[in-house]
Amino acid sequence: MSFIIPIGPYHPMLKEPEYFKVVVDGEEVVDVEIKIGYNHRGIEKLMEERDFFRNIFLAERVCGICSGIHTVTYVQTVESLVGLDVPGRAKYLRMLMLELERLHSHLLWMGVAMHLIGFDTLFMHIWKDREVVMDALELLTGNRVNYGFCTIGGVRRDLDERCARAIRQCLSEVESSLRKIAQAASEDPVLKARMVGVGLLHREEAKKYCVVGPTARGSGLEIDVRRDDPYAAYDEVEWEVCVEDKGDVYARFLVRLRECFESVRIGRQALDKMPAGEICVEVEEFPEGEAVGRGEAPRGELIYYVRSNGTSRPERVRIRTPSFVNNAALPVMLIGGSLADVPIVVGSIDPCYSCTDRVVVVDRRTGSSRVLTFEQLRRCKKLV
Repeated sequence: MSFIIPIGPYHPMLKEPEYFKVVVDGEEVVDVEIKIGYNHRGIEKLMEERDFFRNIFLAERVCGICSGIHTVTYVQTVESLVGLDVPGRAKYLRMLMLELERLHSHLLWMGVAMHLIGFDTLFMHIWKDREVVMDALELLTGNRVNYGFCTIGGVRRDLDERCARAIRQCLSEVESSLRKIAQAASEDPVLKARMVGVGLLHREEAKKYCVVGPTARGSGLEIDVRRDDPYAAYDEVEWEVCVEDKGDVYARFLVRLRECFESVRIGRQALDKMPAGEICVEVEEFPEGEAVGRGEAPRGELIYYVRSNGTSRPERVRIRTPSFVNNAALPVMLIGGSLADVPIVVGSIDPCYSCTDRVVVVDRRTGSSRVLTFEQLRRCKKLV
């Protein structure tokens, strides 16, 4: 006999509201239905009401954990539209910020993953180390979460030698801590028992569902926007795309752990090779046209589309976040596994639902969908 176990929209396992209808036969998961849509904030529509510069701060709030890559991808898309050449020093400063952010995001994820399997001692140690990274981000940008660092044409703050030395020290401290985490990951039997062979997503399934980021690289797909379509100064430093081929939760854990070491490596090179010069150039006008920009967020490929009608406001902004595609593969990872493994399997893709939710208006009679204008939505609300 099968039973339906509802998880969400509010549940201790979840950090954001979403709903999983999990069908189980005994302890085995036999079917999963995912319903998201509890966090739609209308950011894309809001971007059409603000000018290009004010939208930087709006893009930054799409996701609090990876706010930096959202601003970088947005401003790079606008710069492509304008045809703007950003100073080399600004590119290195952006890259340094993004790799510190990747460290912060991956350490946050690893801590949450340990909490989900009941390993709270390691959770506390990892989050203590994450504080060091947050300090480095504050030294560089002036803020710990929403940085306000990037602008169209470059960055807002320069880096002096005193701050550079302090960031180097932070990177050394984090690297030392990462070695201890790596030792625990390779030796602790409980950690392996809860992760190895759990939440399998084989390579062909990963390709079929078009997953991105560590979720894809944990299934043997060697894809990374930083290498495949370089931006900032990623083509001027040496680093490795981290890939594991087992496709389980442990593989996704190892990918993120290895990427943390690579982020430390990239951060040091950014500080060593950073050229002198300006950090920003001015934008004179925003011509008509459209542009697409990509970036590698901690969760995977992030895409921005911007269309301009020649005014100071964009005519259309479209955002495709990595969780949008990664979420679709969750049923494959969950079905056939144990109910007890659901929290860590869901957590293994590092899901973000606030940055994913969109409104789709569907005609219940025909099944067709369409986009409504704000005025049409307001008339619908009055009818209700």
